[in-house]
Amino acid sequence: MRVVAVGGGTGLSTLLRGLKRYTGEQIKDLSAIVTVADSGGSTGRLRKAYSIPAPGDIRNCLVALSESEEILQALFQYRFKGSELDGHAFGNLFLVALTDITGSFMSAIRIASQILRTKGEIIPATLENVNLCASFEDGTVVKGEEEITKYGRENRKRVKKIWLEPQDVKPPIDAIAKIEAADVLVFGPGSLFTSILPNLLIEDLRDAVKRSLALKVLVVNAMTQPGETDGYTAYDHYRAFLEHSSLEKLDVVVVNTRMPSSHVLKRYVEQGQEPVVPDVAKIAKEGVLVYAEDLIGEKDDFVRHDPERLADLLIRVYQQRVSNDVLYEL
Repeated sequence: MRVVAVGGGTGLSTLLRGLKRYTGEQIKDLSAIVTVADSGGSTGRLRKAYSIPAPGDIRNCLVALSESEEILQALFQYRFKGSELDGHAFGNLFLVALTDITGSFMSAIRIASQILRTKGEIIPATLENVNLCASFEDGTVVKGEEEITKYGRENRKRVKKIWLEPQDVKPPIDAIAKIEAADVLVFGPGSLFTSILPNLLIEDLRDAVKRSLALKVLVVNAMTQPGETDGYTAYDHYRAFLEHSSLEKLDVVVVNTRMPSSHVLKRYVEQGQEPVVPDVAKIAKEGVLVYAEDLIGEKDDFVRHDPERLADLLIRVYQQRVSNDVLYEL
C-alpha cells in the first residue's frame, strides 16, 4: 500500500513514527505532505529573516522518520540557549543553511533526509512563503498561524473562515504525484485549523485529493485545542474539516474513546482543554465508516495518540477495505 499523511505539528510526526515500522512490508511507499505556514518560535523568526517556507514541522517529520543514530536525531531537535540563537532548533538552522547553499528548499529536505536516513519522503505543501489567515465569528481578521490560535484562545471566538495569502500558491509536483498514486490518504491528528486544513487551502492539492480514489481517513484529535476547537465533539471536527476543506466526503473517521487518567485530565482542564466527545453515531449516520478505539498514550503526562496503536489501526482499516472490495467483486 502507498500511504500519504497530510498535516503538520506533533500530530503528524507522531503518526509517522508509527507508520515507519511498516515501510518495506505492508507500506510500499510512505510520504508526508507538510504545512509550511507556521509563524511562531524559531520557525517564525527564520521565515521573517530568510523569506522561506516554515522549516519547523519539516524538521519534526525528518526526525520522526529517521533511522539514523539517536545522537543525530537529538542534534536536529537541539535548541540553543542564550545569545542571538536562543530558542532556535539546530535542524531549522540546518535546513535554512542548506536552502541557501543549494538554492532550493526541496533540495535541502532531500539532503537532510539522506543524512537522517528517513524511511519515507517529506514534501512541503508549497515551496512559497505563505501566511495563514482567519476571520472569526466576531468579524476580526487575524494573520499568522500562531496569532490565530492566540486570538481564539484569548477572546473565546470560533474560526469562521481560513485562507492563505497569497491564495494562488502552487504545491510541488511531487506532492500531486504522491496523492494521485496513493492507496490511503490520512489527515491528522493535529491542530485542525492550523496544521491539517492549511494544506487543503492550496487549490491544486485540494483538487488532487478530490480526484483521488484513495481511502480518505480523518484522525480526530483526542483533546480539544484552546483557540481552535473549544467545545468541539468528534462530529464537529468532521463537519469543520469538510466545510473548510471543501471536500465532499471522507471514507473513514478515526476517534479515540479512552479517557486520560484523572491527574493528567485535571492539568489539561486547567489549561482549557477537554477530551473530544466521541459522538460517533452522528458521523456514522452520514455514511462514514467510524473506528472508535482506545488510541492514546500518556507518555510524559501528555495526551497524544500512541504511534503504534494508531498505525496498527490504519493498516487494519486498509486491509479490511481490500478484503471487502475482493468480496464485492466476487
